[in-house]
Amino acid sequence: MAGVFVLTLVVLVLLAAIHLTQGTSSVNAGDLFRLVVGQGTDESANVLVASRLPRLLAGVLVGLALGVAGAGLQSLARNPLASPDTLGVNAGAYLVVVTVAALGVSLPVLPAGGVAFVGGLAAAVLVLVLSAGGSSGPTRLILAGSAVALALGGVTTLLLLLYQEETVGTFAWGSGTLVQSDLDAVTQMAPIIALGLIASLLLASRLDILALGDDTAAVLGVPVRRTRVLITLVTVLLSAAAVTIAGPVGFVGLVAPVLVRLVGPLVPGLMRHRVLLPLSGLSGIVVVLTADVVLRALLGGQAGVEIPTGIMTMLVGAIVLVWLARRYRDSGPSRRPGGTASRIRGRRTFWIVVAVLSVLLVGASVGAMLAGDAFLRTGDLANWINGRSGRAITYVLDQRFPRVLSAILCGAALAIAGATVQAVCRNPLAEPGILGITGGAGMGAVITLMALPSASIWVLSGSASVAALATFAVVYLTSWRGGLSSDRLVLIGVGVSSAATAVITFVIVYTDPWNVSMAMTWLSGSTYGRTLPQVVPVALALIVLTPAIAVARRELDLLALDDDVPRILGVRLERARLVALIASALLTAAAVSAIGVVGFVGLVAPHAARALVGGRHTRILPVAALLGAVLVSVADSLGRTLLAPAQIPAGLLTALIGAPYFVYLLWRTRVPAR
Repeated sequence: MAGVFVLTLVVLVLLAAIHLTQGTSSVNAGDLFRLVVGQGTDESANVLVASRLPRLLAGVLVGLALGVAGAGLQSLARNPLASPDTLGVNAGAYLVVVTVAALGVSLPVLPAGGVAFVGGLAAAVLVLVLSAGGSSGPTRLILAGSAVALALGGVTTLLLLLYQEETVGTFAWGSGTLVQSDLDAVTQMAPIIALGLIASLLLASRLDILALGDDTAAVLGVPVRRTRVLITLVTVLLSAAAVTIAGPVGFVGLVAPVLVRLVGPLVPGLMRHRVLLPLSGLSGIVVVLTADVVLRALLGGQAGVEIPTGIMTMLVGAIVLVWLARRYRDSGPSRRPGGTASRIRGRRTFWIVVAVLSVLLVGASVGAMLAGDAFLRTGDLANWINGRSGRAITYVLDQRFPRVLSAILCGAALAIAGATVQAVCRNPLAEPGILGITGGAGMGAVITLMALPSASIWVLSGSASVAALATFAVVYLTSWRGGLSSDRLVLIGVGVSSAATAVITFVIVYTDPWNVSMAMTWLSGSTYGRTLPQVVPVALALIVLTPAIAVARRELDLLALDDDVPRILGVRLERARLVALIASALLTAAAVSAIGVVGFVGLVAPHAARALVGGRHTRILPVAALLGAVLVSVADSLGRTLLAPAQIPAGLLTALIGAPYFVYLLWRTRVPAR
């Protein structure tokens, strides 16, 4: 153990030495060495004290806090995939900090840390309750954390868009940046982190006993409930302190304990928490400093100012999450088939639902054409259709029609893709976004937009489709281990989706760091500025792929049951899965290339359709398409109307609607912790 600590400290010293030599100024290693021996210049001293030392100390404190917090949360949930990210702690803390900034309140460091603590604690408690403390399996924990983080992230993005002046600079900070203007945050948060570290060490012996199980721990005299509360408070305190210093630095709390646990079997006693916790903290420092050093070594000192270090840690964390997911088998009872839980509905019910939804869709379409920053009348719409409207009315409706059409078509495409993915995964909580398909399509589209700003819609759609298929191929092939595991597919999809989000943020910040509004609008899904040619790829995708999926509706019914029944009835299981998922990926790519990243439509619409008309995909597919079209159309109309002339991206509203529904599903299907 002593050797492991010594080796880790040596690595830290070397990283710190390299870290101090990097920056935007001309001060190099030689200048710093002369400063150490008393022969340096005032310029070198000023650069060291004002810029490089605060950044180094910020990295040390953030890594230490997140490493210890991650190890504590993993022990609390008895789940190696638990971390401040997967439990939504960072998202909750970030939301509260942005909310305070949006209100125009400028808080000192310590009060800012306090509000971050409150937000992180609320998010962590919600995720732990939904996932039965994490003991119900890694898939449920990741899904609960993803849902809560997406909901909180949607509110945060909305505030950033509406209060751009008040929240200036918080977009890059929201990805985790070590840039510090002074030592205030570091000096004021250092005692808090030290207090959290001491408290975690005092709880270390209880964590050792708690790892044996709640019943055993209670028999041995450990107050289980009180211990869980204390550990949650300590880990959230550490995470909130890290967020206060540098923003939410992604996945450090996941990666750092994993590195220690890899060495654990080789070193007796290393897994005892009085050793595991501090060593995870040192490991977290190594992760953060390495990411920062590599970032500036590859892209230069200026990139270290513009590009958040958290993007690098998020990429590494996504890889580790995928690697961990590959080691897990299906959790069995935690999965629920997509259609077997639904009651059987009659044909009359189906046609009534279709008729009602069709009327709602027509009403939503008409309302979308009339609503906006300028409200029109049905007579104006009738005159426009007949070509008799005035110039001003014609201009307004000509602008609105492509937006309304794109919302309807993209909503239908995402809903059909979601219904297909849920059948293949046999999981009503799955959707194209959770499987990484949406993130991959968005990554391809954003890279194309940045490299070729004048690219045609066909080039944009093509690149989004290629990227979506490539992402799907990575998720599918990585999930394959002698067969396709549903839980493993979801977990790996979440990891790949996180990596895609990190790449999208990196590309936007690196190529156009000042265009934050465009970045957030694209990542939130918006119909703003859509034209008819941009809608054509989505229409073609629906025309070509929807009949193909409809033809395979019997196979989807069988896939939603289990693996054995389709094989007995002669279905070529893997080919059916592959074709269905490819069709879903292409539909998703077409929708993303048209309006950006819109989440939760592929989750809510199929699930609601299943509740309305039963589990047969003959009925689920058309009803889900209608529901998806209505949902996105209404969200787009509200986004254009509520705060006109300001506009809320449709994807934010669908996330705000879908995430609570997702949380409700998790709550309804929760399994009590043992």
